[in-house]
This record gives sequence, C-alpha cells and structure tokens, in this order.
Amino acid sequence: MILEGDISGGGEIQIEGTVKGDVRVEHVTVGDGGQVEGGIHAEAVEVRGKVTGSITAKQVRLYGACHVDGDITHEQLAMETGAFFQGRSLRLQRPATAPAARPATSSTPAASTTPPASTTPPRDSGLDAKSAPAAQA
Repeated sequence: MILEGDISGGGEIQIEGTVKGDVRVEHVTVGDGGQVEGGIHAEAVEVRGKVTGSITAKQVRLYGACHVDGDITHEQLAMETGAFFQGRSLRLQRPATAPAARPATSSTPAASTTPPASTTPPRDSGLDAKSAPAAQA
C-alpha cells in the first residue's frame, strides 16, 4: 500500500507500507516492510525499514536491518549493529528555562558626557623643549 500525504495525530502508528509525506505522531514504528519518504516528528521513533528524510524525536532507535538516509535530531539515539544511517546526528535542543530576573540593560552604548575633543591645534606657548623648565622627579 502507498499513502501519499501527511499523517498527524496522537498515539502510535506502525508503518508497513509506503508513506510519501511527513509523519507527526507521538510514537512511530517503521516496520520491516515499511518505508517513509518524508520527515518524521515524534516523541519516540523505531526504524526497522527505510526512511528517506529527517527524523526529529526525543528517542530514536535504529534496528539492524534499517536504512535511514537523512538527518536525525534526538535526545537519545540507539543503533544496532548492521543499521545503515547516512546523515547528521544532531542533539535536540530543549527550550532554555527562563533565567532569573535581572535588571534591564540596554544594548545601545550610553551617551558620553565628555565634550568632543577640539579640532583646533594647540597654541604655541613660545617655549621650546630647551627653554622649558625641567620637571623634577
């Protein structure tokens, strides 16, 4: 069986045919005869068949006979011996918790209270280095 289109919902799904589209379900199992041509987004993904596309899940398990061609974004990744995986393994970034309240700071520099330097050249005092009194150390 070939299903063309996206699948979304809660619960679990086991895919034994071909899905051409994205799958967004809590728990996805791609069976031995299953194939997904699209992205998978779930809490947990188990792959025994073939996935051509990205996988994003907290837990991903690749079984020995599986074939995955695409990036995997995960918190936990387990691979059995013999599993084929071509792509990048990326760590799932959890949303950062809000930091403790800090005083507001501005990203723009504070205005300077020092007047700008004069562009007028200094006046000659009439003394040169030879006739100026020596400073005492």
